[in-house]
Amino acid sequence: MTPSEEEKINLEHEAARLFMRWYEKNYRIPVRHIWHNRPRKPDVSCFIDGERLDLEIAHLYGSEEEAMQILGRSLDPHTRRELQLLKATDPHERLIEALNRILANKATKSYKSKRVWLVIRNAHPAWTAEEIMTLQHHIQVPPNHPFEQIWMVGDMAGKTGIVQLYP
Repeated sequence: MTPSEEEKINLEHEAARLFMRWYEKNYRIPVRHIWHNRPRKPDVSCFIDGERLDLEIAHLYGSEEEAMQILGRSLDPHTRRELQLLKATDPHERLIEALNRILANKATKSYKSKRVWLVIRNAHPAWTAEEIMTLQHHIQVPPNHPFEQIWMVGDMAGKTGIVQLYP
């Protein structure tokens, strides 16, 4: 496994654990045992209240350049220029666009699973769970998606809880 594949799996597991901890706390429903899946299945599987549930995990960064910066990657001159241009725009205006892009992309996928929830972890420091809640009516969930429910972990560290985006 390459270092980037290992990092991706670690980020997915961490996002799943944060989501499961908040879900259990908020709804007092036991969430147990997670494991990573192979392609064509959602990223992570667990048991919620004794029933198997698969979780597809995504991270909301805003842009590829911002993702590189947030993840601590070394930045080439082109990426630095792109980040400078992004600083001239309001990150809050880009939130809905970035979230809708993830939803549109994930909606095109199919999984070998009976029950799949999409869990999106907000990694952008300028966006908050509260702001995401206020924008729920502007989110464009494609009509033919494979997800029973769609959730957002409010921040990278999971301190602000979870927000249900769909249904």
